[in-house]
Amino acid sequence: MRENFNVTGGGERLDVFLSSALGKTRSFIRKAIEDGYVLLNGKIPEKTGVKIAPNDSVCVDIPDPKPILATPEDIPLDIVYEDEDIAVVNKPQGMVTHPAVGSPDGTLVNALLFRIGDLSGINGEIRPGIVHRLDKDTSGLIVIAKNDRAHLSLSEQISSKKALRYYYALVEGNISEDEGVIDKNIDRSKKDRKQMAISKEGGRKAVTLYKVIARFQKYTLVECELKTGRTHQIRVHMKSISHPVVGDVTYGKANKLAPYGQLLHAHKLVLFHPRTGEKMTFEAPVNETFAAALEKLGFQGKI
Repeated sequence: MRENFNVTGGGERLDVFLSSALGKTRSFIRKAIEDGYVLLNGKIPEKTGVKIAPNDSVCVDIPDPKPILATPEDIPLDIVYEDEDIAVVNKPQGMVTHPAVGSPDGTLVNALLFRIGDLSGINGEIRPGIVHRLDKDTSGLIVIAKNDRAHLSLSEQISSKKALRYYYALVEGNISEDEGVIDKNIDRSKKDRKQMAISKEGGRKAVTLYKVIARFQKYTLVECELKTGRTHQIRVHMKSISHPVVGDVTYGKANKLAPYGQLLHAHKLVLFHPRTGEKMTFEAPVNETFAAALEKLGFQGKI
């Protein structure tokens, strides 16, 4: 993709300007800027949100993605809701969201292509319909866009914090406060590029709200609300306050309560329908492994 623009109005953020001009999501544009595929007046911008001015020149030269051809696969899906524009799926723990190197099949996208077929094309052949993602070992609700109009609307709702996402997490240790806010920037780890880390200088703003649901001798059950959607955000943030998610071997340690990965579940999703504007709330109970861990700890509630 190669496009050149001469700015006439000015005063707008670069990422907002390009998102509108190219019909791409803000996250797509931000990554393109960060990867050096956008030039502002012949130079790579220092920030994705830099303000543009009249007569500025913007050059975009994004290489076409190397498609990992996703093929439809008959994989069972727990579809919580579906209409002509969106679908809401309760993703199982252990399922990768979209094809990638090392995970070419058996993903949510493979299952969606078989079950639904028509998906938005904004993210290309690699991630059709995927508006946001869940880590492989995180279970729960994920919204799917069936067309580009729905995709852009949902992406903007997430970016503007109009859409709300809530998670249950069982974490190590006993959190003394009943609730709290973790406001710490997140960036790629300098030690391991596959991991994320708290960044005191730079990185991207990340905010997580948490509320204690129940306390056990060695663990705490919390509900987390995402105010931003950074990679591994809850896992990195909980580690940063010395309460890593139980079973998170990347940012914590293995635990017999969580034999298949971290006990983190996206249990509630609030959004506005992209066509009608109707406020919609979806909920899904924790998976069997999560429920079994809570039962073992003596939890009497139902989540």
